[in-house]
Amino acid sequence: MVYNENVFQNRVQAGKLLSEKLKHLKGEDVVVLAIPRGGVVVGAEIAKSLSCPLDIIVTKKIGAPGNPELAIGAVGRGGVRVIDWGLARRTGADEEYVNQKTKQLNNEITMKEKRLRDERKPLEIEGKIVILTDDGIATGATAEAAIKVIQSQTPKKLIVAMPVAPPESVKKLKSLVDEVICLSTPALFWAVGQFYQGFEQVGDEEVIRILNSISS
Repeated sequence: MVYNENVFQNRVQAGKLLSEKLKHLKGEDVVVLAIPRGGVVVGAEIAKSLSCPLDIIVTKKIGAPGNPELAIGAVGRGGVRVIDWGLARRTGADEEYVNQKTKQLNNEITMKEKRLRDERKPLEIEGKIVILTDDGIATGATAEAAIKVIQSQTPKKLIVAMPVAPPESVKKLKSLVDEVICLSTPALFWAVGQFYQGFEQVGDEEVIRILNSISS
């Protein structure tokens, strides 16, 4: 499969390319955990290639005061959080602000997981090889929160597989997990969407459809 190393056609192609790097795991006890929503499209291709289960892991970024698009950290299930306190304080976010946002986002995570799973129970990952994926990462805060949640459930091995991420984020993730697979690490990185020809928004209904199709 030929592709421009800095531009993917779409999330499906990115997932297929990642699958080629992971095909040696076929037949192993593997679970793919995808960060919604775009990550589920990528994760579905990996799960289909490896004939393994697919589930979601929901994280929420904590936006800076007055600038919700600037992530000062992220929250995962069960109160797990990753905070860049230096950045937080520079933006005027104190501990009270972070605690308030953490509580709010925990409630949102619980509701979103319930809605997207559509009555399905979370997959058991203890003792399994877990592949964590998304359609790309920028700062890595949401991925770090997801990693903490996964590691609390003692998987046998944790692999992060991403189509694209900046070099500094990949370096940090390598210090946190067993293996990182990233197809493209451009130095000039503004947003994940710049590395896709097609980067349409993925709705909740599409996520539910994909999860149900993989589990059926």
